[in-house]
Amino acid sequence: MQKSILILGACGQIGTELTLALRNRYGNDTVIASDIREGTDSLMSTGPFEILDATNYDAMEDIVMHYEVEEVYLMAAMLSATAEKFPERAWNLNMNSLFNVLNLAKEKKIEKIFWPSSIAVFGVNTPKENTPQHTLMEPSTVYGISKQTGERWCAYYHAKYGVDVRSVRFPGLISWKTLPGGGTTDYAVEIYIQALEKGSYTSFLQKGTKLPMMFMEDAIRAAVELMESDGSRLTIRSSYNLGAMSFAPEEIATSIQQVLPSFKISYDPDFRQAIADSWPCSIDDSQARKDWAWSPKFDLKRTTAEMLENLS
Repeated sequence: MQKSILILGACGQIGTELTLALRNRYGNDTVIASDIREGTDSLMSTGPFEILDATNYDAMEDIVMHYEVEEVYLMAAMLSATAEKFPERAWNLNMNSLFNVLNLAKEKKIEKIFWPSSIAVFGVNTPKENTPQHTLMEPSTVYGISKQTGERWCAYYHAKYGVDVRSVRFPGLISWKTLPGGGTTDYAVEIYIQALEKGSYTSFLQKGTKLPMMFMEDAIRAAVELMESDGSRLTIRSSYNLGAMSFAPEEIATSIQQVLPSFKISYDPDFRQAIADSWPCSIDDSQARKDWAWSPKFDLKRTTAEMLENLS
């Protein structure tokens, strides 16, 4: 019998593409999408969908038992920029949804969990270049605090109860399929859209703000490859560093100008600048490469080509 997979937060930027990728890989009927609202036509029409609040344990347990769910991908979260506006709501969603899934696994009602952490766990005192797997973490945002706390709970539930939970620290994610959802790295998607629509873009991050980034196809592949890995080889049960490329706004602008020579960029930093300043410039992901052979396929040039071609 094919395993049954539940995705929580399936309508978000990652969730939408992850759902379709998993259905393509394991079969449409085996991947149950869920969220507090309905999603895109492609998400709704290709397989089972349930309206579900990830903070409601009883409702989640009902769906897990009904579909005989074995694996859960918890993608429901309030992202960095939005979370700064609604701190208590962000904490409630980001933490209680994780507890619900961890407790279902502790009670042996599910077998395996994927939960994404983020580069937001790091802080201003973390080494900026080649940020190590194990390092000083002093997150200054609600999102980062919730992710760092979540990492500790994941490690605890694995050590104490044998829960098979797996995680990666996602960098900023770039996709043409779904719009970003209130993160600090959203500019790296907006810039391509406005390059095609207006021929110009005003960045909310200032020139020289270098951040780790990843094309969505690599991010989805990382999650799936980690979940399919031999658990005995995994040495990190908090969250793996995950790297692909790093760039600043002017570098992405230059890569666009290779294709659209008249494209112009300007800068008008807002509150997201302080968030970005607390994050790393580049990531050391050697542990992920060693433990489960992680390797990205997209660099900035390939990402730009993919974004402009598909958005136009």
